[in-house]
Amino acid sequence: MYRVEYDDSARRLDIWFSESGLYSYYGVPISVYNGLLSATSKGQYYNSHIRDQYG
Repeated sequence: MYRVEYDDSARRLDIWFSESGLYSYYGVPISVYNGLLSATSKGQYYNSHIRDQYG
């Protein structure tokens, strides 16, 4: 992932991946976004807390 944005009013997390493009996740709490930003391994955090968790 090379870019991450969060829309607080929509609770939408947008993540751009270099090979597969933009993925948007809905209903994401701000705590998950903040956790991603502060994670030592963003890929591991994404796999554990975001991927397959939100639509």
